[in-house]
Amino acid sequence: MPQVTLYLDDETDALARASAAAAGLSYSRWLGELIRSSTDWPPEIRRLVGSAPDFPLREELGEPKGVDIPRVALDD
Repeated sequence: MPQVTLYLDDETDALARASAAAAGLSYSRWLGELIRSSTDWPPEIRRLVGSAPDFPLREELGEPKGVDIPRVALDD
């Protein structure tokens, strides 16, 4: 069975170990199940990854162009 070295800060390690204990699993089993569950997406969803360009950040858009229309109150 392959072995992996993982470097975590003390707080993250303690949180992961506590979560594994609460689930009644060994640390290794808990991490393995976490990895499998986070990568277990249907093929339809996997095909969507990267299919749309990233939205630009507000800073990249610059100042708004045009004039905003007057706002009106909605009737109840």
